[in-house]
Amino acid sequence: MLTGDQYKASLSDGRATYFEGERVEDLVSHPILGPAVQNVADGYDWLATQAVDGQSPLSGIPTSPQDLRDKVDLVHKAGMMAHVTYTSLMTLTTAASRLSKSAPQYVDRINAFVEDAQRRDLRVTQCITDAKGDRSLSPSKQDDPDSYVRVVERRSDGVVIRGAKLHITAASFGHELMTIPTKAMRAGEEDYAIAAVIPVNAPGVKIINTTYAPRHDDLRDFPVSGIEHFPEGFVIFDDVFVPTERILLDGEVESASVFAHSLGLWERLGGLSSMADGSDVLVGLAQLIAEANGLDRVGHVKEKISEMIIHATVVRACLEAALTNAETGIFGAVFPNELYTNAGKYTGAANYNLMVRHLHDIAGGAIVTAPSRADLENPEVGDLARKYMSTRGDVDGEYRTRLFHTIRDLTADAYGGWKQVTNVQAGGGLYAQRIVTRKHYDLAAAKGAALRIAGLAESEGPSGGF
Repeated sequence: MLTGDQYKASLSDGRATYFEGERVEDLVSHPILGPAVQNVADGYDWLATQAVDGQSPLSGIPTSPQDLRDKVDLVHKAGMMAHVTYTSLMTLTTAASRLSKSAPQYVDRINAFVEDAQRRDLRVTQCITDAKGDRSLSPSKQDDPDSYVRVVERRSDGVVIRGAKLHITAASFGHELMTIPTKAMRAGEEDYAIAAVIPVNAPGVKIINTTYAPRHDDLRDFPVSGIEHFPEGFVIFDDVFVPTERILLDGEVESASVFAHSLGLWERLGGLSSMADGSDVLVGLAQLIAEANGLDRVGHVKEKISEMIIHATVVRACLEAALTNAETGIFGAVFPNELYTNAGKYTGAANYNLMVRHLHDIAGGAIVTAPSRADLENPEVGDLARKYMSTRGDVDGEYRTRLFHTIRDLTADAYGGWKQVTNVQAGGGLYAQRIVTRKHYDLAAAKGAALRIAGLAESEGPSGGF
């Protein structure tokens, strides 16, 4: 296992990463990106305390529903970088299972990479979303053929790829880029049916970073994003050579969608798990600020919080169903149930903005106008600010102010905006989740039940509770 310090040292490998127009020579000491690097290092050190026989607890694959549940809990505690790594490796494990019949020649390569990454305790990020160009056109019909990552040269020992992958969380902080097709490909699009694992410091890889990290000296006013934030990477492959042993798919258009579907399952499980916890936090904040405002017994406020509670409970129930009804692949790995994973992720994302609206309605405008912590400490205005931020004798002005800062940071500032977009887009948009949910729902059984109720079934059985 790597230590946090060893991880930080591993980033000094010549990688080409950029932030706000300048190349970042030292990620560890960078004023904006450096604290996020330290978060990853802290995650490494925490995982070392959970090691089993000297191996990272991220190693191995889940072989039972309980094992899967334990892994999900573990990666959330270990932080974003552990999450994206585990998601990437389980995506490959899932893809290997699904490719065993259609493209078996890649299975050994995939398994070898997963085992090596786990053995060396590497961090891996998933690169899936292409620049895409004109969304109404397929990859082969684009004005710029590089709008989707493609093979531009084939050699005896590998291929050269060109293109870009967008929205890649923590791309600059990992060791490997799991690069996969973003969609199904058609005949004639063989060059776009390319999947590979590429070192972050490979010649030609260039990463532009954006971040919601707060740009304030006093991070006390940012209790969420000030503690943990990660950049999004705009990953450019500027004629990058990929050796044969790192190619996981090359030209098999009929198998191109396997990787995207595999990633979607694990990305949506991670999103569902995060939403389950996050929904409880929104309920808690709504109740706390209602109490601080003296509105916790008002009918419409109680009704809004009740709706938030129902939402949180349904999302949590879908997560529990996805884990409890886990399915086993041909190699013995356990995967979350696709029906409940997708239905839960859709429900959580589709209703998130309404839950935030309820929270804002309950809390009030001070979400975005409350004075800073430094203002409360100012000798001239601090006492007055605390006085007028109080609501009654048992509600301290600083306490209420800090609640407002938390609500703003979580739902109404840079991180809050990132969260709203990410909830919808991570793991594919809402429409994709509806498609997969419908695919895995037993519609035939539902039709059969309806026919029995209507007395139209050939063999009428029990009414099914009606």
